[in-house]
Amino acid sequence: MSQTMKPATAAKKLGVYLEATPAEFQEGMVSRTELNALQADPPQWLSDLRQNGPHPRPVVAAKLGVSVSGLARGGVTEPLTTQQIDALKEERPEWLERERATQAEVRNEAVRLKAKKAEQAEKAAQAANG
Repeated sequence: MSQTMKPATAAKKLGVYLEATPAEFQEGMVSRTELNALQADPPQWLSDLRQNGPHPRPVVAAKLGVSVSGLARGGVTEPLTTQQIDALKEERPEWLERERATQAEVRNEAVRLKAKKAEQAEKAAQAANG
């Protein structure tokens, strides 16, 4: 028996907004084999959705370089099309610039903590071998 998933799970794994998918996709279960086939050889509807949207919030956030929480703080709660995302990138509203800066700080802190942890592990290894 093949493992199946709900359409919402499959849409999330495909990076598309469920409500924008064809009715037959929304109404049926998706097997792991079907999901793999969709990823390997996307039908036109999937290619179009990935290119033009509407995109789910995690994809919108990634395309804008902010967190999903940052989108909400910026008042973006609905899926956006690629055209809407590009317009926001051009407009560069204050909230977007602020959230991008916050996201950059989060990334820099993660890198710093990873380096610190690696340094501590190296010291511990030297002490154990020392």
